[in-house]
Amino acid sequence: MPVELGYSRGVRTTLLAGLLAALVPCGLAAETRLILLGTAGGPTPKRSRAAPAQAVLVDGSIFIVDCGNGVGRQMALAGLSFERLRHVFVTHHHSDHVADLTTLPLLAWAANLDHPLTIHGPPPLGKSVRAGLRAAAFDVRTRRTDEGRGSLRDLIRVHEFREDGIVFRDERVTVSAARVDHPPIRDAYAYRFDTADRSIVISGDTAPSENLVRLARGADALVHEVLLRSPPEVAEWLGLPPDHALVRHVVLSHTSYTEVGRVARDAGVGTLVLSHFVPGDEPVDEATVLAAIREFFSGPVIFGHDLLEIP
Repeated sequence: MPVELGYSRGVRTTLLAGLLAALVPCGLAAETRLILLGTAGGPTPKRSRAAPAQAVLVDGSIFIVDCGNGVGRQMALAGLSFERLRHVFVTHHHSDHVADLTTLPLLAWAANLDHPLTIHGPPPLGKSVRAGLRAAAFDVRTRRTDEGRGSLRDLIRVHEFREDGIVFRDERVTVSAARVDHPPIRDAYAYRFDTADRSIVISGDTAPSENLVRLARGADALVHEVLLRSPPEVAEWLGLPPDHALVRHVVLSHTSYTEVGRVARDAGVGTLVLSHFVPGDEPVDEATVLAAIREFFSGPVIFGHDLLEIP
């Protein structure tokens, strides 16, 4: 399988957002769209929301951020052609974000993908992709023999990185990554997409992060995870002692609705989009959440749901 392992040595996230935007070549028209494919958080399937995934479309080319379970189905429901899929970006390797890491390329290949697909992300991305392709070997071998398909392995590229900075750039878009705070996972990243007409940041899973604030500075839209409990409420919600490992994880590695407005304000973003809801399968008290956000952030706030296109 072709593997292109690289390490980002581009612009550090401490630079001004204006410099990042300047890296997109001038004079090129662009149409950039953002669709939330899955807006639930947590590893178990939900009845009302799909697992984490976002689609950024730049002049029709599709960039997927995270491959939660069912991302291929969500793409189909959103009317997105697998033949336009070009790049996949992984924020981190929790199962709700990578359950379909190799299932998505497999499905795209079965839907006549005929060009290289690059998967970008932190370690152990290369190892995970190779293992997934080995698991799918019987199906791939059978379809190549029975249906005359080409090699899936020859279409997949892997770009594994370990540093903040630019992870992809072409004539239409610059994609930058910044490490965020999601303990105990060290290699967890947010992504910023800068095009000629729009700048979009997707937080991934994170506690309030100064590195994310720097990455998102001045962005048009920030898609940010949200914990629908204040830190003191987490133990009661989970029905566990305050010192339980799961309680500590949720409190230390996610951003409460009481804190997300401060992140949006400090970054100076245009619109805050809430996604990756935890809990992910219960009604959202939008009035309470919005009131907490308004203590810090006065801009537009969108409560995300599956298949929502963000204007």
